[in-house]
Amino acid sequence: MACEVKTWWVVFVVLSVMDLCPWALGAPQVPCYFIFGDSLADSGNNNLLPTIAKANYQPYGIDFLTGPTGRFCNGRTTVDVLAQLLGFDNFIPPFATATGPDILQGVNYASGAAGIRQESGQQQGARISMDAQLRNHNITVSHIVHILGNKHKAAKYLKKCIYTVGMGSASLQRVRFGRTYPSNGCLSTG
Repeated sequence: MACEVKTWWVVFVVLSVMDLCPWALGAPQVPCYFIFGDSLADSGNNNLLPTIAKANYQPYGIDFLTGPTGRFCNGRTTVDVLAQLLGFDNFIPPFATATGPDILQGVNYASGAAGIRQESGQQQGARISMDAQLRNHNITVSHIVHILGNKHKAAKYLKKCIYTVGMGSASLQRVRFGRTYPSNGCLSTG
C-alpha cells in the first residue's frame, strides 16, 4: 500500500512539473507592461530626484539580487512579481533609465511619495505625480511610434499591453493627518 501511494505521489509531482513547463519556457503573455503608481511600485525613478523619498540604500534591497535599486522594499515589488508571472525575462525598467528598444517591453513610471493629486507628497520633496507619470507615458508612446514606424502599428501594439495603476496612499495619508487639500472645484466622495 505504501509503495502504491508513493508511486501515485511521484506521478502527481511529475505531471505538476510538466504542467508548469510552458510557463517556465514560454514567451511573455503580453508584449509590454506599463506601471503607474507610488512607492509600492517605484523601481528607481526617485533615485535622481531631490527628495527624501528614496530607497537606493540599505537596508532596502537586501534580498534583491543586485542590492538597493530604489524599490521601497527588501526585494521584489508586487509589480516585479507580476512581470515575472507574465513571462518577462527582465524587470520592467524605470522611466528614469529606460532607453531605446527596451521600452517595447514596458516602462515603470511609479514614484515614491506620488499621489493622485498634484499636491500629494510635496512635503517629501520632488516626486513624479500621476499627471507627470501620464505625460511620461505620452513621451514613451511617441518613442514607440518612432521605433515601430507609424501610429497604427504602435496603437495595435499598445492595445495588447497590460497596465497597472496603484496609487493613493500619499493622498490618503495627508487627509488622515488632518491636512486638507485646496479646493479645485471638483466634488468627491469620502
